[in-house]
Amino acid sequence: MVQKYESPVRIYKYPFELVVAAYERRFPTCPQMPIVLDCEIIEDNQYDNGARRDTKRRCKIAVEAPYLIKKIIGVDVVFFIQKNFLDMKTRTLNIEATNESFATRVEIFEKCRYYAHPENPDWTCFDQTATLDIKNFFGIEHSMEKMGMKQYTQTTLKGKEIIEFFVNELKQEGISHVERWADEEMENSTTAATNATPPEKPPLCRDNSILDADYIAKYLGQLTPLQESKLVQLRKRFEHGTSEHPEPDYQTLLRFLRARDFSIDKATAMLQESLQWRKEHRIDDILGEYKTPAVVEKYFPGGWHHHDKDGRPLYILRLGTMDVKGLLKSVGEDELLKLTLHICEEGLKLMKEATKLYGKPIWNWCLLVDLDGLSMRHLWRPGVKALLRIIETVEKNYPETMGRVLIVRAPRVFPVLWTIVSTFIDENTRSKFLFFGGPDCMHAEDGIEQYIDTDKIPSFLGGSCNTLIHEGGLVPKHLYKSESIEENNGAIHAHDHHGLYKAVDLKPGQLFELLIRNTDPKSVLTWDFEVLKNDTLFAVYHTEKELEQSGNDDFSSVFDMPEFKEGANYKKIEQSVKCRPKEGVQGSHEMASTGTYVLQWMCPPSCDGPAQLMYFHEILSSANYKGSMTSLQSGFSSNSLQSR
Repeated sequence: MVQKYESPVRIYKYPFELVVAAYERRFPTCPQMPIVLDCEIIEDNQYDNGARRDTKRRCKIAVEAPYLIKKIIGVDVVFFIQKNFLDMKTRTLNIEATNESFATRVEIFEKCRYYAHPENPDWTCFDQTATLDIKNFFGIEHSMEKMGMKQYTQTTLKGKEIIEFFVNELKQEGISHVERWADEEMENSTTAATNATPPEKPPLCRDNSILDADYIAKYLGQLTPLQESKLVQLRKRFEHGTSEHPEPDYQTLLRFLRARDFSIDKATAMLQESLQWRKEHRIDDILGEYKTPAVVEKYFPGGWHHHDKDGRPLYILRLGTMDVKGLLKSVGEDELLKLTLHICEEGLKLMKEATKLYGKPIWNWCLLVDLDGLSMRHLWRPGVKALLRIIETVEKNYPETMGRVLIVRAPRVFPVLWTIVSTFIDENTRSKFLFFGGPDCMHAEDGIEQYIDTDKIPSFLGGSCNTLIHEGGLVPKHLYKSESIEENNGAIHAHDHHGLYKAVDLKPGQLFELLIRNTDPKSVLTWDFEVLKNDTLFAVYHTEKELEQSGNDDFSSVFDMPEFKEGANYKKIEQSVKCRPKEGVQGSHEMASTGTYVLQWMCPPSCDGPAQLMYFHEILSSANYKGSMTSLQSGFSSNSLQSR
């Protein structure tokens, strides 16, 4: 049976040379490790003018085992062979230890490393692994395995204490600094390079300080021991980076872990796909190579704007004044996606800068979306399709980068757009959306002053801060490059929305009723449907009774039962509207009361054939909405979905 043990990465806030001097004091015996009875040097060789030293020791170890086990194996001590490989040039010390006693029955192999911290040369990293293979041990293999695990754990815990003890001992003797190794040739080359540009940090993030408390507090935030362990495990799966697939930094690893609920296998698969995607689309070069098209510079109403109160970089998008159709026809869907990816890469860079600026981990950013001016033209189907593609791409490759989304000045048509796109947004991300419906989103109760400093609120929202963000506006048609964007008369197809919409066929006189039980007063019921064939009547009802979806006759309503009387125990809250073929209907209703809401579609008996429609509905939770709902309540709006 083979067992593998691995200790967390440890950080010593001392230079490598001082740590090595402290380490050497552990031999031949160490008061903190009484089980080590003696260590005899049997080989000791130096190379490269003293830069490298290989040492081999035979160590005598007391057996820490119950009396009965000692009696069975017949010994009180065992011997280990330890090999040290010290390289002062590269500032590394590799240690290997194997058991000499009972080697035919038990194989123990331990490997340790001390090495200079790659980002802080005045710190030293340490990691440790061991394997235990008990082949045959007097029939007590399981007991020995448990003892081995206990022994290894205790040794690991004592390791840091021992180094700290001998460092303090050196300091008491007046030794607080040990010069780095250098020979004459090295000194000359160092002098010649004094004025040279220092080398960049290696692209591979090998800063094993992940488990150092200071590093976590400054760069990652609060983590449980289990989360730290999984982060280290995930790092080891990506530690051998290449020029094509650089090793991700710890912030990236942590984001993908969070996105997959700290499942190492799922996070690995997600990150591997993302790294391959980054390679194929040259994402690592986008900040240096991307050139903003002139149309985007002039008509795209978005940009970075200071930080929110938590230090997150703040991006503002004035979606209500954005000409979605004009931008798509001018630069195309791929170019808008590339613009979004450039913004996301800027966000990653700004988060790192904010982390240094505020001295705390900032690993997501804040998005403020101004919807003033949003109308049905924003529901142009090719535009919605492009938006869904952008959302899907960002969710896959930039998980957990969105800290908070502030939706301000939301008009009545917004729930319809939210109905369409929200299903494609990760549930965790959706929980970060906050909605502000009234015109005074700044000073209202629970207004955006909770999240953005007053002197940083843009002037167009009633604040005093001017921004360089463009107001948007219509893109002139002479800038359109292509008419190839498929409009398809605005038709909705199930494959366009990944099964978001459901299809219904109704015979003349047949009803289809969708029952929605509401337990959340002030939530908003939204709907979006399109009639594909023949006329259809649509209405919305409410009753305080709790109804369940039933298999009633398709030609009768739930309200046809004797106990129901319109105006007494149920009422029509949205009057019937006749919808023509190829016509779409979007709407919303504030569900002020609990009970059951009923969306009803009916094919009129006078139709000469069956009606067909595709529908979708969703509930906008009141918990995520801040401000008056009046601006959202629109009843229904019937509009052709043709591009206009």
